[in-house]
Amino acid sequence: MHPNICPIPSLKVTILSRRIKARGGLEKWAFRIAEGFSQKGARVTILTSDTFEENISKPLIQTHTLPLTKWLNFRKMDQFNCLTQQWNQRHEAAIIFGMDRTCHQTHMRAGNGVHAAYLKQRKTFENYPSYKTFLKPLNQTILKLEKEAFENPGLKVLFANSYMVKNEILEHYQVRPDKIEVIHNGAPWKDMEKDFISWVENKQKECTKQHLDPTLYHFLFIGNGYERKGLSSLLRALATLKNKEFHLSVLGKDRKIDRFIKLAKSLRLEKQVRFFGPVSDVCPFFQIADCLVIPSYYDPFANVTVEALAMGLFVVSSKSNGGHEILKEDTGTIIENLAAIDSLRTSLEHAMLAPKTWMRSQAIRESVKHLDFSNQIASYIKRSLERQ
Repeated sequence: MHPNICPIPSLKVTILSRRIKARGGLEKWAFRIAEGFSQKGARVTILTSDTFEENISKPLIQTHTLPLTKWLNFRKMDQFNCLTQQWNQRHEAAIIFGMDRTCHQTHMRAGNGVHAAYLKQRKTFENYPSYKTFLKPLNQTILKLEKEAFENPGLKVLFANSYMVKNEILEHYQVRPDKIEVIHNGAPWKDMEKDFISWVENKQKECTKQHLDPTLYHFLFIGNGYERKGLSSLLRALATLKNKEFHLSVLGKDRKIDRFIKLAKSLRLEKQVRFFGPVSDVCPFFQIADCLVIPSYYDPFANVTVEALAMGLFVVSSKSNGGHEILKEDTGTIIENLAAIDSLRTSLEHAMLAPKTWMRSQAIRESVKHLDFSNQIASYIKRSLERQ
């Protein structure tokens, strides 16, 4: 920590995060940022709409629930924005750190990316009139809040988790480039060491448990919302591979999962693709897999990108996943044109040339050592304090 920005114990920080009980990567960041500030002696209040059966507050960290009375999601979003503004007017804080769809904060992490950019990209994978998508109340509300938040003159720093997102902000909104700080997503790199070290001995056991053939090349897909995550394109590309000695495990949830199961069957992939649905522990699948495939049409920075690298997996990613920025020639490959099946197939064939080995997996893991959560959170806190 720079000696000139060492905070005093009376520093007050308010963090705005509507849903912190959810298991998504975005929600987890609220607690990590809160703990980072508290470790520097700041008194932190997390404002959320979630309620808790027991008090989860820690020394120097308090959670406060702002109960929402609205039913529709876009109205809940608008109400939470209003309630946080009212709270902040009554409770003074040196730093108001927004992590959600709120307009009034001094510091903000745009973990959701840029909704205006997402709607533009959505045209490429959704068979739905774009004007109808744009006119939906939820999208209108998000765009309104997004514009007010990004262009708010009281905003001192806007954190983006990829340069892709930074460029999208500059394209769609009037924001000074020097106000935007890029800090890539991190992973519990040190905490994952034990699971990484044991992947060689555990692979056979986990394959047996899941009735998978350990001699095949194992692709892994993880994501909720299969269409946006590019699963249809991935299945079609797999069907064109000449080398059929592979298996794909699909993790995550989708309301229309049956449609994707039928697609796999129509492509004659039913024996090579398994749908596991949501799983509480992805570690065994990381241990089994050779390669993670992220053919997303829009991802500000898929957390699973760095998590897979930390477990020694080669990563195939689209350019529209901000996480592709941390890939190197020997740790992953980038799909040149997601709309072209041939381009995706080429990336998959490239990945299959190098199955996971102990030596190769170690090198891949080392490539993201600097992205351990402790380093990334320290960067958030340091840069936040510099921009008070």
